[in-house]
Amino acid sequence: METDFLLIGQGLAGTALGYRLKKSGFRIQIYDQAESNQSSRVAAGLFNPVTGRKMVKTWNADQIFPEIIPFYKELENLCEEKFLHQQSIYRPFISIEEQNEWMGNSADDSFSDYLEEIVQESQSEFLNDPFGGVKLKNCGWLDIVTMLDGMRKFFGEDLKKEWLNLEKLKFEDEFWNYEGLKAKNLIFCNGVAAHQSSYFDFLPFAPVKGEILEVKQDFSPDYIVNRGVFRVHLGDSVHRVGSTYTWHDLDHGPTERAKNELTERLAGLVNQPIEAYVSHKVGIRPATKDRKPFLGKHPDKQNVYIFDGFGAKGVSLIPYYSKIMVQYLVESTSIPQEVDIARYFNYI
Repeated sequence: METDFLLIGQGLAGTALGYRLKKSGFRIQIYDQAESNQSSRVAAGLFNPVTGRKMVKTWNADQIFPEIIPFYKELENLCEEKFLHQQSIYRPFISIEEQNEWMGNSADDSFSDYLEEIVQESQSEFLNDPFGGVKLKNCGWLDIVTMLDGMRKFFGEDLKKEWLNLEKLKFEDEFWNYEGLKAKNLIFCNGVAAHQSSYFDFLPFAPVKGEILEVKQDFSPDYIVNRGVFRVHLGDSVHRVGSTYTWHDLDHGPTERAKNELTERLAGLVNQPIEAYVSHKVGIRPATKDRKPFLGKHPDKQNVYIFDGFGAKGVSLIPYYSKIMVQYLVESTSIPQEVDIARYFNYI
């Protein structure tokens, strides 16, 4: 059996890239084990144009955000499932000075695609927002598990629900051979595991452990609240709350420390008691040291590529960069220097 592209991993990255290649008429084969996709399956799924303590427009927002909603809507239609939730994000101000600064931003054309409303007083008695806040548009959250499961059905026989053993992978006669499969090209889309292989161990991944809670709590507005911690209503008074970021403790187990941290942050944002803890989940994000993803071709190995390193912003970044990657693979267009793995070839 022959295929054009052998993809390792069907998380967010492998799903998007595999779909775009298949849509372009190429034969694909994906190897994946769902239980190994904890980074994608545990991710919060937010896409948010204004991030960080300083509330600045996220990196490359004007390129990546126009791609997000159309891409996931396309996948929804394909899967006949609902997993894209477009919702405003409300970010409370922490001072009157910040409120004034955002009043100025409201007149800035560069924010017009993302700014829905400046709120100058508290939105609710259940929120700690005495200075009001900013409501953002063109944002929301993705039910990643539903999307990945729907796309598993779409890929059908193009998806092998097993992990690929790299030791059995051999390059012979211009093909990558694996247990009877002959692939013209090999693409790593398998998160942190790519760094653990001998193919891309030179890339400076910076894995981040993230923990997320799901809790029952009254107050279920029609918007996401995000300041110090995000709070997404999932239905039936259940809310997803996150997330922590740890670079040192990378074991896969949940911690009481993270649970307490998230609980305290939530209490500082929402004036309602937690009625019950529904779940506590952990994932290891494939972040990178310069916080930019990894796209490109291996410097030495023939027809070996990587599409990885999207970290906590995978939902936002992957629709745009999967298009860039397919254009590179199919049309030999250039990859933007800031995300091309060639930026690290001098360090090999």
